[in-house]
Amino acid sequence: MLPPVDFCCAYGSSLLPNSDSKSAMVDYILGVSDPVQWHSENLERNRHHYASWMARLGPKTITRVADGIGVGVHFNPFVQWSDKMIKYGVVRMQDLARDVLTWDRFYLSGRLQKPVQILIDNYDIGKVNEVNLKAATAAALLLSEPEFTEEELYSKICSLSYMGDLRMLFAEDKNKVKKIVRGSSGAFQEMYRPFIVEYLIEGQLLELSDSAHQMAFRQDCGLAATRSLFSSLPWAAQWRLEKSGPVAGGEVAAAARAEAAGWTRRALRRRVMVSSARQAVSGLLAAGGVNAARYLGKKINKAWRSSRGS
Repeated sequence: MLPPVDFCCAYGSSLLPNSDSKSAMVDYILGVSDPVQWHSENLERNRHHYASWMARLGPKTITRVADGIGVGVHFNPFVQWSDKMIKYGVVRMQDLARDVLTWDRFYLSGRLQKPVQILIDNYDIGKVNEVNLKAATAAALLLSEPEFTEEELYSKICSLSYMGDLRMLFAEDKNKVKKIVRGSSGAFQEMYRPFIVEYLIEGQLLELSDSAHQMAFRQDCGLAATRSLFSSLPWAAQWRLEKSGPVAGGEVAAAARAEAAGWTRRALRRRVMVSSARQAVSGLLAAGGVNAARYLGKKINKAWRSSRGS
């Protein structure tokens, strides 16, 4: 049994209806108040969950590697739990909430922009995450064409946290976004339709468009609409655009929508690239050579099978 946690959610491909539930590794995020204390207790209960060299170094080093090299999350992969193989990541609650609200790392916030199954939520992160979902909707609209379908919008939202992810180059399923959106369409609607309806009611940014097959939209791509969407982005994203993009004093300067979208895309891509690279190095250290090679092999094999089937 694991030590108590304040937040727990399952995420990933194992939640998809068409996944091979018997062979898929189930992924969890565990939020705890004090990672050092939590790892200390978990090492006493489940020392075998950790790479041997990490277990010898102890809870303080485990936490320092996660914070100093990674993005604040320590993962233990290939843990046998009852009849399932699981991977769990441990994060400080303060860091989880900050990333959800500000996109400071744009790592766990990206995970929570997609359907997850929340199992424990002592601090109402599910409610806090609504800020993250609205920001993701705004970012996706900034990056979308003037007209688009509901599925295309969800695909854009889903792809935000994969832009710049180094794993997508060689170790991830190239059809991952499509599979997630089509496999979880009902969950995406439940998560994002309230914000879509909010934009429709306002009647200035978004309106319904004609489509014979599914809900479709037409959006205003003018400067005022662009500024409104930009103001809905978390402060960390706005700050990065103020440093390098067409933004001054918290407002988008007079520029074409395509240019503003390009700057937004590059800013998010850079953030994801840095976070994914840091977490990849941290994960290699945390998992140990054998488990790291095993995990990477499974990812590459899945990506290869997807490319053969597409």
